[in-house]
Amino acid sequence: MKTAEHYDVIVIGGGASGMMAVGTAGARGKRVLLIEKNKKLGEKLKITGGGRCNVTNAEPDMRKFLSNYGEEDKFLYSAFAQFSSKDTFTFFEDRGLPLVVQARNRAFPHTEKALDVYKVMEKYLETSKVTVKTDSPVTRIVANPSADGGKVVSVVCGSHEYTADSFVLSTGGISHPETGSTGDGLKFLRTLSHSVKDPTPTIVPIAVADKWIHSLAGVSLSFMKITFFVEGKKSFSKTGKVLFTHFGLSGPLILNSARTIGDLLHEGAVTATIDAFPDTDLGALEKKIISVFDKNKNKMLKNVFNDIAPEGTGLAILTLLERDVPGDTKVHSVKVEQRKIISRLLKALPVTVTGLMGFDRAVIADGGVTMSEIDTKTMRSKKFSNLYVTGDLLHINRHSGGWSLQICWTTGFVAGSNV
Repeated sequence: MKTAEHYDVIVIGGGASGMMAVGTAGARGKRVLLIEKNKKLGEKLKITGGGRCNVTNAEPDMRKFLSNYGEEDKFLYSAFAQFSSKDTFTFFEDRGLPLVVQARNRAFPHTEKALDVYKVMEKYLETSKVTVKTDSPVTRIVANPSADGGKVVSVVCGSHEYTADSFVLSTGGISHPETGSTGDGLKFLRTLSHSVKDPTPTIVPIAVADKWIHSLAGVSLSFMKITFFVEGKKSFSKTGKVLFTHFGLSGPLILNSARTIGDLLHEGAVTATIDAFPDTDLGALEKKIISVFDKNKNKMLKNVFNDIAPEGTGLAILTLLERDVPGDTKVHSVKVEQRKIISRLLKALPVTVTGLMGFDRAVIADGGVTMSEIDTKTMRSKKFSNLYVTGDLLHINRHSGGWSLQICWTTGFVAGSNV
């Protein structure tokens, strides 16, 4: 075993929170080593938000902002007092990357390129004079649980052992395992006797059985209302953007409902209906259909249905009508009751939910060290006096919309400021 030179701080994991922690510590003049198991840093950061990178959320009210972290919000006030979403705006804009605010207060780099966010962080490490070792998976953390209430002594990477005064664990959770987030940090925390909640994919698309939905893969509709039922009983409704995929449904509305849908699946069969015209009542929708029919009386239904259904969905929805109103029916032959069937269908398109997609498609997975075991004023472990924990290793539930990356920026900054 080769023992390398000693550092002030060692950060394990070169994702968003790890890069923020190591850069902040280095900027304070600390001698810092960043250890990353991948060949390159920031692999998950580079694909965040479909490559656009939802950097943070611009919600100005701190209480409302933190309410998006569920029951864990009470642990976060002191951390966010040190580095809030406003500080995230300042951080990136001072480094030449302006942010733009879009729907639901989501903030993106003005270039809408996640790679540009990564480049800012990469430059931050360079100016902070941080030592980086990539392609170096940590195989063991050596700790002395009795020393001054417990201390981490070193980390082992293959045949090399590295020592430091302080250690930051920033390996990420278990979503997108192809980027290296395979739960290593959770195993280390358990080895160190921390209480760790098992991860579940919480912001994740849903799988459905309906072929009409599968056939619409890639189509996105910005204003849909979806109502979920369990064993035929209404549970909840939400309105927003829906993305159709080859396996089911995604998009912000679905992702932010996934945790609740997962709970419903434990109670029984889950179905849903999609209202394709949530701002139009049944009577007004029928008048719209009549108007289209009056202009195209001699055409077949399948040739005018695109003028009735939401853009890009006509042929798929038409398959649901085949038994009651065949597509080759002449418009002038469509009976009143058939017309009502069409309008009722557009207000309640059927969905059969078969489950949530797995960790490989999860935007975020919950799980991690219990927040009561972390001093969130510093992000220091209450079991080991020189160990700090950041980012997705913390058990914090959150929505999509910038909330997750903000946790990384905030906890990484707080840890880097206090090591």
